[in-house]
Amino acid sequence: MVQLSDRLQAVASLAGACDTLADVGTDHGYIPVYLVGCKRAERAIAMDVNPGPLKRAQEHISRFGLEGVIEARLSDGLLALRPGEADKIVIAGMGGGLMRRILEEGGAAARAAQGLILQPQSEIGGFRAFLWENGYRIAAEDMVYEDGKYYSVIAAKYEGEPNSLARAGNGREGTGQEFCHGGRIGNKYGPMLLQAGHPVLQQYLLWQQGQKRGILEKLRANAKGDVAGRAAELEGELGDIEKALRECRQNRKESQGCFARKS
Repeated sequence: MVQLSDRLQAVASLAGACDTLADVGTDHGYIPVYLVGCKRAERAIAMDVNPGPLKRAQEHISRFGLEGVIEARLSDGLLALRPGEADKIVIAGMGGGLMRRILEEGGAAARAAQGLILQPQSEIGGFRAFLWENGYRIAAEDMVYEDGKYYSVIAAKYEGEPNSLARAGNGREGTGQEFCHGGRIGNKYGPMLLQAGHPVLQQYLLWQQGQKRGILEKLRANAKGDVAGRAAELEGELGDIEKALRECRQNRKESQGCFARKS
């Protein structure tokens, strides 16, 4: 059985079981080989825009004797995938801006899938906002720390027209809604991660807090000219981190309390 990194294992875990998996930007084909090999996917389509990575995926598929159930397909994003051809779609290991373009251009296939497993490596808050504004609901999230980097993994599903609150531009702040999908802090740090009080998210928030406090201290100590704008920006970011930490800790405490009462 192929061994996955912690990042890819988180992706595979959120994928769950399915009939047909499509893996966009498959590179070596690790995800489809793993999921088909452990019988969690009946078949798979390993897709990549470049022939080189696709050839590596084909070699990996052949090494495990899975040529009959995993197809290697040249595709720019989802353009070579027919709507309904795959019930689960994985898009992982690329920037949030590129992933947004893939979902926009291949929207028919994405909307027809039973679930999307998404692992953006940049612009994550903006990407979560894009999902909300385009009718995708976040169903589950995970976060891992590997080789000095933090990775968020999102399981989402298309649920129809964009939410009316997103179109109206209101209703997502206050009374806890700012922590939900579509809310400012929810989009920045992950609504399901906040709800779970995820320990890796807490670790990430503490790291970010230390980084930004250090920058703010240096800015104030070595200020030349007007730094008020940048200082106010950092103070706002620190305020969001503190809110997210309080939410995480409270939710973690409540979940552990429920577990203790059941035990």
